[in-house]
Amino acid sequence: MHDLTTMLSTLRRPRLLVRAARMGAQEYNRDRHLQRILGYGALPRPGAALMQLMELERGLDEQRQSDDAAYSLVRHLDLLIAMMGEAQLVKSSRAPAV
Repeated sequence: MHDLTTMLSTLRRPRLLVRAARMGAQEYNRDRHLQRILGYGALPRPGAALMQLMELERGLDEQRQSDDAAYSLVRHLDLLIAMMGEAQLVKSSRAPAV
């Protein structure tokens, strides 16, 4: 199985969507954003949350590519922002202390 960073680096999404998500990720607040996306209650650890977000995003991207009328650009952007925020948390937790 691929590690999370490899899985994230292989994602191919429209450039404008990624740029918007990067801007939104600067204001990412885990408690507020993640609960809205995954539901209220205990939040999973960053790695587990990232896996859930990637699964949800994969479904939305399939809807986008198939021109499904139920596709929500706003929801897709929310998921990408959360994915980027959680990826930063995973990355910072794996960084060696200096």
